[in-house]
Amino acid sequence: MAAPLWPLHGANLGTLLRTCDAVGACLAVPRFPWVPEALRRGNTLRRPACVHWVHDPPGWLARERAAGTHVVGVELAEEAVRLADLPAARGRMIAVLGHEQTGIPPEVLDLLDTVVEIPMVGTGASLNVAVAGSLVLYKLAGLL
Repeated sequence: MAAPLWPLHGANLGTLLRTCDAVGACLAVPRFPWVPEALRRGNTLRRPACVHWVHDPPGWLARERAAGTHVVGVELAEEAVRLADLPAARGRMIAVLGHEQTGIPPEVLDLLDTVVEIPMVGTGASLNVAVAGSLVLYKLAGLL
């Protein structure tokens, strides 16, 4: 499951929705007023997609983790695993994607079981959230 819980741009949600369909995953999104329209516009499949609505991201992640779901955060951190070394998912897993500018909130970092980073060679510090999420989802699905 991809969880862009602090989205900034609706276009990223549409891209992630399409990637979720491609790898057989669901998308977890916050209940922001503009999100349903962004998903409707981004759903180029023109059929219902697997979407979970999240009211309280930290609480939801804590409950999922307590239920045995492995929570992976895509974030720059010293203890991060490089994307190439991330194993394919063997059970229920959530890939948490942070805000495009501020990343994953500090109060959520303690809820992550694994932190994964995508190495950058150029001058940018990170990729667009939809691109980063897509790469991680393909890797977790065992398709990369």
